[in-house]
Amino acid sequence: MNASYLDIGAFAELCSQTLNVEDYPLASGMAKNVLLYDGHALRAGFSSDSFNQDIRHEFAHVLQQGSGVFVIQNAFTDLSVIERMNQVFEAILAQEVGKASGDHFAQAGANGRIWNALQKSALLNPTVFIEYYKNPLLLLASEAWLGPHYQLTTQVNIVRPGGQAQAPHRDYHLGFQEQSELARYPLHAHLMSTQLTLQAAVAHTHMPIESGPTLLLPFSQQYHLGYFAWRDAAFKAYFDEHAIQLPLQQGDALFFNPALFHAAGSNFTQDFHRSANLLQVSSAFGRPMEQLDRYAMTAAIYPALAANWQTLNSAERDAILSNTCEGYAFPTNLDNDPPLYGLAPQTMKQLTALALEQGVGVEQFSQQLQQHAHKRQA
Repeated sequence: MNASYLDIGAFAELCSQTLNVEDYPLASGMAKNVLLYDGHALRAGFSSDSFNQDIRHEFAHVLQQGSGVFVIQNAFTDLSVIERMNQVFEAILAQEVGKASGDHFAQAGANGRIWNALQKSALLNPTVFIEYYKNPLLLLASEAWLGPHYQLTTQVNIVRPGGQAQAPHRDYHLGFQEQSELARYPLHAHLMSTQLTLQAAVAHTHMPIESGPTLLLPFSQQYHLGYFAWRDAAFKAYFDEHAIQLPLQQGDALFFNPALFHAAGSNFTQDFHRSANLLQVSSAFGRPMEQLDRYAMTAAIYPALAANWQTLNSAERDAILSNTCEGYAFPTNLDNDPPLYGLAPQTMKQLTALALEQGVGVEQFSQQLQQHAHKRQA
């Protein structure tokens, strides 16, 4: 499977659907095929088991079979909590002045970016952290899509006046893979990837249209070859013509399927900094059964592997590295290990293969491996 199977006509047909709001009786309304939910009503319904079951069913249905996106208005009612967290973000940004912060889908440095904002805010101001993340609506939406025991990460994005839109894209996992790597994954893995994470953005400022709230293409998550398609010129052009934007109020929360085509919009204002806390929620199932020190394993076999590298064929080389090294770029510390030269940082497997090809000595490789491990640590 590869990009040669793309069909812009089939994609356009999917994206031309109209959502029937009557299928979602707990929604308070709909705008541009995006369901709107009232945060006050959701909080009032928590005491009812049937309500909790029904709302989770609605959220999951719209994310998969529906338009792929919904908004909880007034997700945060006490906006002073948002403002206090904004002060925490400002303090973090002040500490990180001059630090390189790559962006997967925009020019590095174009926006204000805080990687690993969840951990940094917890360490800097535990009181504000608790006030913010005790919000049960974040749990409600996350469990509706992923079930219990999920793991949360967050990244702050501040689009400055004049900041340009991101390229349209899909998100983590397969949205962060290069085209050649995508073709190695079977179609069922492409479909599985859409169900391993949930994307969200909490509005930390008001977001009028001119400030560039997220561009969204409803129903695009239903296109099975979408991880190939978002890079294609015809699909980009379709996105540019048909993507929608919704103004958000401070404290609103936008949730969407990671496979939905989307992009941060351009900030056309002269003096308004649009700020969002981006939430990426991961399924509990994306973990191995045992905890292994693959750095120690790789260091241990490197001398013997280097001595015999030239005797191995390409399949044998790939097999031994795949079965020993970490071949996936995530999770990592994106402050120290940013995606400066592509969508994902260098992996341990790539580092080891390059060292073997270049004939790097054992001592030098040991240093490279230690540096690689250090920059990926939180």
